[in-house]
Amino acid sequence: MKAFLYFLSTGLLLALAWPTYGFSPLIFVAFVPLLLIAEKKVLEGKTGFPFFMSVYFSFLIWNFIATYWLYYSTAFGMLFAVLVNSLLMTLVFFIYSKIYTKLNFLASATFFICLWLSFEQLHFIWDFSWPWLSLGHVFSETTSLIQWYEYSGVFGGSLWVLIVNFTIFKSVLLFKKFKDRSILYRLALRLVLFIGLPILASFLIKPDLKASSHLETIALQPNIDPYADKYALTDADIKDLLLELSEPYIEPGEKQLFLAPETVFASGTQWSDFEVSQANYFGNQILKKNPQAEVLYGISAYDLIHRKPDLTLQSNFLKEGLWYNDFNSAVFQSANSPAEFYHKSKLVVGVENFPYKGILQPLMGDIMIDLGGTVATKTTQENRDVFNVEETEAVAPIICYESVYGEYVTDYVKNGATLLTIITNDAWWGDTQGHQQHWSYAKLRAIETRRAVARSANTGISGFIDRDGSVISKTKYDEKTAISAEVPLYNEMTFYVKYGNVIPRVAQFLALFIFLFAVTRRRG
Repeated sequence: MKAFLYFLSTGLLLALAWPTYGFSPLIFVAFVPLLLIAEKKVLEGKTGFPFFMSVYFSFLIWNFIATYWLYYSTAFGMLFAVLVNSLLMTLVFFIYSKIYTKLNFLASATFFICLWLSFEQLHFIWDFSWPWLSLGHVFSETTSLIQWYEYSGVFGGSLWVLIVNFTIFKSVLLFKKFKDRSILYRLALRLVLFIGLPILASFLIKPDLKASSHLETIALQPNIDPYADKYALTDADIKDLLLELSEPYIEPGEKQLFLAPETVFASGTQWSDFEVSQANYFGNQILKKNPQAEVLYGISAYDLIHRKPDLTLQSNFLKEGLWYNDFNSAVFQSANSPAEFYHKSKLVVGVENFPYKGILQPLMGDIMIDLGGTVATKTTQENRDVFNVEETEAVAPIICYESVYGEYVTDYVKNGATLLTIITNDAWWGDTQGHQQHWSYAKLRAIETRRAVARSANTGISGFIDRDGSVISKTKYDEKTAISAEVPLYNEMTFYVKYGNVIPRVAQFLALFIFLFAVTRRRG
């Protein structure tokens, strides 16, 4: 029973630290109970299946409490994410336990930290991508503590969390062995340094919020129920609703940007018919009233394919001799140029893409569809295109899930984005932590890139975030509304924008090196 409490404690501490309901400092001790009981089990030689399942139980608690809300969108998706992600976390810990006795404490701790960071990096790059629970995300509600993310990204936060946990773990082991109070005093000093110095640095490097230019931005929140109304309303109904929300904010002759949510025009528009679509009419109506405005919104669209040579791995079969490419896209309209398009390229696993489709579909057939997953794989694009709002200013058309990927977002900035715009539909998850965490993570993108964020969500939370992660203004959940702000435009390039995820790249090398050293060394 005592061992069970250790495993339970880690799961609960991780969960209770998580935003937006949690107390983030708990993360600094969350791994300690698990590390302590694992050390005991390793020395007793009890690291078999019962140990594995106990560790799995710890991570299962965290994953379920933090992301249970996925159930409201897809029950299968929630089960898959929670069960598989917990399993991957357990494998990291299990590998660490197997080489713990082959290395000294510093080497084994370094190995675990590097292996965990490598696991987190994997979730940013592979087809089964799910980086939602990267440890660095835990500080999204306490952004004043992590202004240095402009150098490290969220991996700096993950590294910080793990170093502090191992520092406490080491001191507890020493105190249990020697019963010397000076060990606790030294621990207190180390914690002041390891926790206090990064916080002090954060306050010292926090940028001022002065910008040389601003852009009046209006975020529309139509509050369409995705289960009852999204596909029942016609695009004409949606157009009328968006124009109703936009009308009070249109100021002829003023530079303005209107934002509407992801796939707000959901009926399915064939690209060849876009010019006569209700979506195009919506944008043109605003531009007719204010030619100085720009409009950015989401659309569900498709292209028909009649020739096999034109097919890609993302093409979908319709019927004999006919296929189609399906798009979740952003449309950008201005008075003096044709409409521009960006196609969402970081897709929700199992909902918008079939992971490793070329390999798995021949083996699994339509199992994803049968389990409530992918109906059609979305077609993506290579480049992170930006839309110019002025000669030297541009906006990044980030669509929904893409906003969770820090290094991915930096590509928009490298291409000239001076404002990050996020269009999303968070209503699939109901009034749960899902939409609140998604909003909260956008603050981290602001700090990493030192760009303001303008966000239009179908239903809560729409709003604006400055480059230090502070909220300029925001809406409430479940209200039909629009919100406006003079959003600052910034153009400096942070270290993180220039160099990306340096920390996990180093961690991968060190993890491999230490692992090879551990399994090949000969003990005296």
